Order: sequence, then structure tokens, then C-alpha cells
Amino acid sequence: MTQTQSPQEHSPPAPAPVPAGGPSMGRLVGVDLARALAVFGMYIVHIGPPLSATHGVGSWIRYIADGHSSVLFATLAGFSLMLIAGRREPKTGLAGRQARARIAIRAVILLALGTVMAMEYGGVIILGFYGVYFLLALPLLRLSARTLALVAAGLAVVTPQLAFVLTSQLGESVQRSIDAHDPLKALSEVGVLDLLLTGFYPALTWMSFVVAGMALARMDLSAVAVQKRLAALGAGLVVGAYGLSLLLAGKNALRSMAEDSGPSGASGAVSMGDGSGVPQLPSSALLSAGPHSGTTFDIIGSVGVAILVVVAMTVLMDRLPRLRRLAKPVIAVGTMSLTAYVGHFVAQSVFSMSDASSTQQSWTPLLLFVLTAIVFAALWSRFFRRGPLEYLLNVATKPAKYVR
Repeated sequence: MTQTQSPQEHSPPAPAPVPAGGPSMGRLVGVDLARALAVFGMYIVHIGPPLSATHGVGSWIRYIADGHSSVLFATLAGFSLMLIAGRREPKTGLAGRQARARIAIRAVILLALGTVMAMEYGGVIILGFYGVYFLLALPLLRLSARTLALVAAGLAVVTPQLAFVLTSQLGESVQRSIDAHDPLKALSEVGVLDLLLTGFYPALTWMSFVVAGMALARMDLSAVAVQKRLAALGAGLVVGAYGLSLLLAGKNALRSMAEDSGPSGASGAVSMGDGSGVPQLPSSALLSAGPHSGTTFDIIGSVGVAILVVVAMTVLMDRLPRLRRLAKPVIAVGTMSLTAYVGHFVAQSVFSMSDASSTQQSWTPLLLFVLTAIVFAALWSRFFRRGPLEYLLNVATKPAKYVR
């Protein structure tokens, strides 16, 4: 993820649901391309050299990928939910109940798959967290874009401080007591407490990204006026959040947090530790905006980056048809992002790369993974409507049609 999963039937990037088949048409092509970039961002974090081993352009690429790729995934997960629940207008009645059932089934499957993968790869897997996000988003599916945006803003302002207070009150003994009675924790590194509060992508603070993505989906992204407003909003959020953080926390606030995030690109939410009794950070850490710091500045700035990426990709795909044709193989990766996400972990295990990720110095393995994903997605999409895991996920949600 770290960095974890969207259809006309999308399926999570590391979790988001993915378009029903091959690159989608119209403005959704830009969303698919943005999802592909999130996939490649995950590859950079997991396979590329650590930030400490990069310099120049490489450092910027690595820094942008750290945290932002998983945030883009989470934002697009929210977008994907609306493709199921009714994008511009929410589905109601029987259709609405069946859509909610499909989302709930996806959530359970992702939670199960995430737990299984966490048994092998640890807490860096984002899929289980996606399952929690989807369940928490169910009550919000009928809200308007404006209301969703206000909810996302409120969560960004309130939840980091709430998380800080809650984790400050959670002693190591309490955490261990909770974990000792948690069946999920017994199976893997990720238990209920991690999913909600202390993990790499805790639902308490990460729901801001999901709800922001839901708000984006309710807007007409093909309208030039909307694109301009979103571009201005995204730029304002980035400049305002990161600029204010730099003024308050100092010039090293951004980079130091990225360097501390390690090869996985995730350091857990601010002051939360990792769910295993790690010492908490001081309250001054709430002023930082580093990757995965989980602060208000980090959330707002990261949402701004996600908005800019989605808008930029949408504009490029809408206005440059030749580029859209050339980018078709890359867009295909975005339509099967769950497969691409899970596949790169499996491939690392097959080639025994996971243990060497922290000492990786070369960009070559990363380039090979990216190229392989593009070639596979391009070939697969020529013969099948969905990626392998997207197909299985879609089949698993078929029982939702029996909901009445």
C-alpha cells in the first residue's frame, strides 16, 4: 500500500473497486490513470531505493511517493464507492440496498484478504484497512458533494487531535490487553486497534481521504469550471497546509518525517506508535506534515495532492486524445489495481526481494516491476473485461442481487 486496492465496477487498489472492463471511457479514463500512478507510487515505496539513498530528482520522486501514493489510493477508494452506489445521484430503493450489500461484501472480503496478506507481509498491507473504510462509509453514500466535502474537512481538523488524545491515554498494558483478546491480532500484525487507531492507515484519520474521494465522485469532473475550481482548491490546500506546517514546525518537518517512515513508507499515525507499545511522539508532532504523520496538516496537504492528480489526469485524458491512446497500457493498470497491488507483493516473495527492500540502492528492480505490470495489464485487458482479482471480487458480490 505502503505503500495499500473501481468500477463501473471498480475494485480496490490495493483495494478500490475497478472499472468493469479495460480502460473506462470519458472522464473516468483520467481516474483510471490516476489509480495507475498510485500503483506505481506504491511500487516506488516498496521496491525503489529508500529516501536516504536517493538524491536530486530521485529524492523528489521518492518523497512524493511516500505517503501520497497510499493517500491517492484511499481517495480513489472513496471515488470507487460512488461508482457502485450511484455516482452523480445516489441509488435508492432496491438498487440502493443492493449497492450497499455489494459494498459490504467487498469490505468483508478485503478485510479477510488483508488479514491473510498481513500474516506474510505485516502491517504495511492496506487492504484490511480498506475493508473498514468501506463499512464506515456506508452511512454516507447518499450525501451530496458539498456535504461530503464538509464532512471530510471536519474529519481532517478533528480526528488527528482526537487520535492524539486517545493514544495518549492508551498505555502499553492496555494495548497489550486489547490485542491479547483480538482474534485478528492473533492471526496477523493487524488487529482491531490497529485498523481503527494505531496502524499504518488508521480508519479514524484516514476516513478523511475516503470521504474526500466520495465528494469528488459526486462532481462533474468533465466540466471545465469544476476542473478549474478543483485545481485551485487542490493547490490552495497543498500550499496552505505544507506552508503553514513549515512555518510552525520548522524547515525539516517534512523531510525528517519521510526519512523516519522507513522502507515501507509508513510510520503510523502521529503519536500512535505502531500498536506495540512504541513511545508516543510529543504534542509538537501535531504541527508536522510528513508522510503518514496523520496530522491535520498532513491530511489536508495530501488531499490537495490527490485532488491535483485526479484533475490533472482527467484534463489530460479529455483534451489530448493522442496521449490517451498512448497511455492506454498504463490506464489498463489502473483498471486492475487490486491485481497489480497484490501481485507486486507476491512477486517480491517469489524473487526473495522483501528482505532486501531497506538496502535497495538501484532503481532497476522498480522499473522492471512497472514495465511488467504495464505489459501484463495491456495484454490481459485485450481478452478480459476485468483483472483476475477484480473478476473474482465481482463474482463474490453477486449474492447482493438477492437482497430485497
